[in-house]
Amino acid sequence: MSTHADTVQQQFDPRSRAYLDSAVHASGPDLAHAERWLQKRGEARTAIDVGCGAGHLAFAMARHLHEVIASDPSPGMLATVADSARSRGLVNLSVSQAPAEKLPFGDDSFDLAGTRYSAHHWLELAPALAETRRVLRPGGALLVIDLLGDDRPLVDTHLQAMEVLRDPSHVRNRTAAQWHAAIEAAGFGVQEFARHPVRLDFAAWIARMRTPPEAEAAIRRLQRGAPTQVARALSLEEDGSFTVDTGVIVATPLNAQRCVAG
Repeated sequence: MSTHADTVQQQFDPRSRAYLDSAVHASGPDLAHAERWLQKRGEARTAIDVGCGAGHLAFAMARHLHEVIASDPSPGMLATVADSARSRGLVNLSVSQAPAEKLPFGDDSFDLAGTRYSAHHWLELAPALAETRRVLRPGGALLVIDLLGDDRPLVDTHLQAMEVLRDPSHVRNRTAAQWHAAIEAAGFGVQEFARHPVRLDFAAWIARMRTPPEAEAAIRRLQRGAPTQVARALSLEEDGSFTVDTGVIVATPLNAQRCVAG
């Protein structure tokens, strides 16, 4: 039986190009939000993108900062990021293979830390946030971008079921309240929070992960049998496409002693 880490690597290593080319990942209001945030952090020089995936947040960081590390457990993703960085002329971007829960960097290494569309795959959120807190310098800042869970249990159950059927490496889309609590428990103070709706085209969503036909069929059965409250909340469309919220959170380390993961 494989571990969760094995599942993550098996899911993403062969699909790095699909995520590089994905319209949802390569653009969108959340990425534009990140660009505006980076422009305001003119004093920052170094950053880490934790769970960088195909690297779109790291590319944005590299356009504004002196040095950027793109970190991810998937060697396939990192190879794609390194190749794309070279083609974009981003000589200040380098890659590092590591899980979010164990970053191979010293304390106070970075001015900024970010993560985008990655944390819903993290098996241990608290240790990952503690590691991010550890590598940030005093006065640094954290940017978290991820799909949000729904506060309504009925809606959230359907959303999480669709996600794990499509991608076995999925852990959880956390609600805004869960994110605020986790970030604050890790020793950060939340400074900004915003929601951006994102429409997920069903055909592209399925193709990007190469979801097996039987799992795709199970998702469609779940959608067709969904109660009206779920269909409305997710804006379910006839072809299976749906809309969820992406959360954007900006947080800064508190002056108190760093939290240590238990």
